[in-house]
Amino acid sequence: MDTSLTNKTNLSRNEARPGEGRAQTKDVTATSDGTFHDYGLNKQILLSLAEMGYEYPSPIQAESIPAVFAGQDVIARAKNGTGKTAAFAIPILSRIDTAAKHIQAVILTPTRELALQTGHVCRKICAKIPELKVVVTTGGTDLKDDIFRLTHHPQVVVATPGRLCDLAKKVVNLAKCRQIVLDEADKLLSDFFAPSITSLFEAVPAACQKLLYSATFPAFVKGFIQREMPTAKQLNTMNELTLHGITQYYVYVEEDQKISCLNTLFAGLKINQAIIFCNSTKRVEFLARQITRLGYSCFYTHAKIPQTERNKVFHDFRAGKFRTLVCSDLFTRGIDVQAVNVVINFDFPYRTDTYLHRIGRSGRFGQLGLAISMVTDREIDVFRQVSRETDSVIDPIPPAIDTGLYT
Repeated sequence: MDTSLTNKTNLSRNEARPGEGRAQTKDVTATSDGTFHDYGLNKQILLSLAEMGYEYPSPIQAESIPAVFAGQDVIARAKNGTGKTAAFAIPILSRIDTAAKHIQAVILTPTRELALQTGHVCRKICAKIPELKVVVTTGGTDLKDDIFRLTHHPQVVVATPGRLCDLAKKVVNLAKCRQIVLDEADKLLSDFFAPSITSLFEAVPAACQKLLYSATFPAFVKGFIQREMPTAKQLNTMNELTLHGITQYYVYVEEDQKISCLNTLFAGLKINQAIIFCNSTKRVEFLARQITRLGYSCFYTHAKIPQTERNKVFHDFRAGKFRTLVCSDLFTRGIDVQAVNVVINFDFPYRTDTYLHRIGRSGRFGQLGLAISMVTDREIDVFRQVSRETDSVIDPIPPAIDTGLYT
């Protein structure tokens, strides 16, 4: 399946990247006067962080790093796009014993794309420590390839739960694992993943440090926490659910007006990169075709596309090789492409947490972003519910949007 829908409007890499000097909000700047040097990190990691542009820790990083170093179980709640991955990756990688050639840390994510991104971040952080090996293993790829890569004795494994369970039955020994992370913990503790998570928690030592990170912790997670992490340190950097830098608008439309509305938005917005969400795989492919007919280039992705193609689309989008991505909720969790300044809900999501995760793809790490939702008659009730539950200001879209709000 060709997931690219392109024509004369293809963009170069440079055209798709954001401008320099985008403002940052207090979601990531409201920290103490401390720096990463205050945590006793090794010199190689400090050099890597400097090269990555990490000058000061965000609020969740400032709270999480010392807690993880202290060996405490941690339950951390922070908004999307505020540096959660680095909040656990930095202290985990700093504690790895590179002389020991066994798995010391496991990082679990609910999607393959998020696993690949998390592995990418980890490798950048430890880039100057060549003896520290990070392996990513997910479903949708050849199990034999993963088994071969695991023979190189990685100290850190980033994985989706089902694939790691399969490997644990064959070649992976977690008996010496010292830390296990659940990134997007609310999703990983849902009924779909629960059997795999339970199996993996049984495979690691009882003393293994357990770290949970998410923007939301629904009520059903409490039973797991009481059973597995009764003395965990709880971190909460959220006074409200949405990011300060995201301006939210809605446009009330008929279903057959949505394409025309989207065309108007494309013509009027200053887009660095945009993600457009639909509620089904069929809608994703339908919309991608319609965008192409409007004369714009786009790529699309959803869960039914082969993993190798999904990986390529994700990699190329993160590299800025195209501007517009149409996708299902596959991309709602944790995907960090900082050039994205516009999110459009072509279909309004069914749930409040999905809405929060979708709009959190813009405004990453304290930058400004714009979220526009198309709302039809049949979606108005759930729209009102989301607005009420998030306590968000979602205004009707104005005739002209100030570019200073999202660029």
